[in-house]
Amino acid sequence: MRAAKSHIVSTSERLGSDPALPAHKLPIALQELLDTPRSAAQQEFIDTLPIAIALICMVDRKPAILARNSAFLGLTKRHGSRREIDPVRDLCAGIGLPLLPELEDFLNSDESERSFDMQEGDGISGRHFAVRMSRLSGRESPVSRCILSLIDRTQQVDGEKSLRTQMLRDSLTGLPNRASFAEQIEQAMLNYETEERQFAVLLIDLTRFSRVNEGVGSLAGDELIITVARRLISALRAGDVLARLVGDEFAVLLSVADDPSEAMRAARRMQACLATPIRLGDLEIKIDCAVGAAMMTSSIDAAEDLIRNAQFAMKRAKQSGHAELYQAGDSATARHRFSLETELRRAIERDQLHLAFQPLIELSSGRVIGFEALARWDHPERGAISPVEFIPVAEESGLIVPLGRWALRAATRTLAEWDRKAGAPLPIHMAVNVSAVQFQRDDVVSAVSAALIESGIAGSRLKIELTESCIVSDPDGIAKVLRAIHDLDVTIAMDDFGTGYSSLAYLQRLPINVLKIDRSFIAPMLHDRDSVAIVRAILGLASALGMATTAEGVESEALVETLIGLGCDVAQGYYFARPLPSEDAFDYLRTRSV
Repeated sequence: MRAAKSHIVSTSERLGSDPALPAHKLPIALQELLDTPRSAAQQEFIDTLPIAIALICMVDRKPAILARNSAFLGLTKRHGSRREIDPVRDLCAGIGLPLLPELEDFLNSDESERSFDMQEGDGISGRHFAVRMSRLSGRESPVSRCILSLIDRTQQVDGEKSLRTQMLRDSLTGLPNRASFAEQIEQAMLNYETEERQFAVLLIDLTRFSRVNEGVGSLAGDELIITVARRLISALRAGDVLARLVGDEFAVLLSVADDPSEAMRAARRMQACLATPIRLGDLEIKIDCAVGAAMMTSSIDAAEDLIRNAQFAMKRAKQSGHAELYQAGDSATARHRFSLETELRRAIERDQLHLAFQPLIELSSGRVIGFEALARWDHPERGAISPVEFIPVAEESGLIVPLGRWALRAATRTLAEWDRKAGAPLPIHMAVNVSAVQFQRDDVVSAVSAALIESGIAGSRLKIELTESCIVSDPDGIAKVLRAIHDLDVTIAMDDFGTGYSSLAYLQRLPINVLKIDRSFIAPMLHDRDSVAIVRAILGLASALGMATTAEGVESEALVETLIGLGCDVAQGYYFARPLPSEDAFDYLRTRSV
């Protein structure tokens, strides 16, 4: 007897380790116990099973209970049933699970097993069960029998629900996060298809948050985000959904009429609620935001497509300064830019770009004193692609860094090659444009130094041209970089002067040698007195600061004479020459020198 009990315990342990074991794989000992009248040992055995289990058979075409363990009995007692053996109908009602139809269908079928999930009740306190019905082999028994097992998954399901709730909420603001917002959009898309209920998505980006976060610290930055969230909530209508997608980017899902003007009014309402400065301790911080809106259309298949459309509009809003609505061509433009980015990366890797050189003419003598190196891209299929098109793509993608380094090396190598052809160093310099993005992302000083060392030319024969936007982005950081470049004896020119927003105080402090007057002031000089006045003022400022001047876009002899009369030092433009290939530029230099 002791040995038999030991065998039974061993069997129960194996069952306990795999409660979902199919009936046809149950140990023979268990089937023998179930095939014979129950003894105390048999009942003790099934009571040790860690899951609720009952043996069901068909009696008069109705399921009946042959045996059950204490875990199963505990379910019925918890639900008010106290009889030792209940009819299955009463038992199912006592547990609170609609099992009877499933049991009847299974026992009347040819299936060997069936599994499914069931929930007891619909409220918060409802319990969840994994139900498995496994058929027992017929053998001596003339009736259909099965083992019904119930695994309580309530704790697991509740844990999954809690985890899902946490995963769908932003931990800082408590707002829905991107995943939750996408689900809300998917539901709105179903309503759009079935009920034709139009809706829109707004994206709100805090344009200065990164600098604010750097200035006041991350804790104060978190407080700022929470305050912004509260203000945006105050601007919502009933039924609108606000979410925090990432960092300083929020989104709103709102029902609108077919007229997009309602979405634009909501966008302006969001901007207005952030117009008042936010107080953080002793500081008052003004928060600006860019808002892009996108309407739902039948061509949109997924929530992320609608969010992406709103992002396109938000990008334009950052440039325009006011709320923007997605336009049909935005996505095509974006795809074109991504395609162009891929091809530009390949062109840089394969060395498929080249430089063109536009001469710089000293107005007092008419001689060539240098060349400006300009990047050119001849696409094998599209033909010549304008720098106006590919330079912004390079800046946005970060390709401007390898492109800028290539331009520095190629320009200085070309100048060294011209020296070798001439048999001596030529009395000219090479001007190279450096993008504001490259100043931010690259070590420009090392790039300039490496180009000079590689080519072997003196620093005094290289001129670095930068725009005013470089200085505006980071005045103190750019000042350090420019001083280090100046220490290499490299000339520094401010390109397109007058079109940006730089402070004259920085202009005085920075080691700038040349002011280049933008063509937008030069071209209308012959018929616009205001342009003449502006050019005269720039020339006077440069003279007062000890800087040289270069006029861009000179296309007529009359402009040359006017600039000479005003005291401009250098000019470049189509009147003298268009940007030339290396060989043609060298020939132009020799011709002008003669």
